[in-house]
Amino acid sequence: MAVARVTTIVASSKNSWQDAADQGFKRASKTLRGITGLRVLEETAHVEKGKITEYRIRMQVTFVLEG
Repeated sequence: MAVARVTTIVASSKNSWQDAADQGFKRASKTLRGITGLRVLEETAHVEKGKITEYRIRMQVTFVLEG
């Protein structure tokens, strides 16, 4: 039997929502072992002077607890 935990993280990128998700996953992988999936909950953007300057996502990362 496995027990999993879900944690919510926010990531951003100046390039795209996809890049924000990739960067968030990459960073989460440095400290969370046993990641089995992620779910993007929300995509938002910061706008300045009529242009998108930053793409942001809020996502849940699921990982299996050890032990």
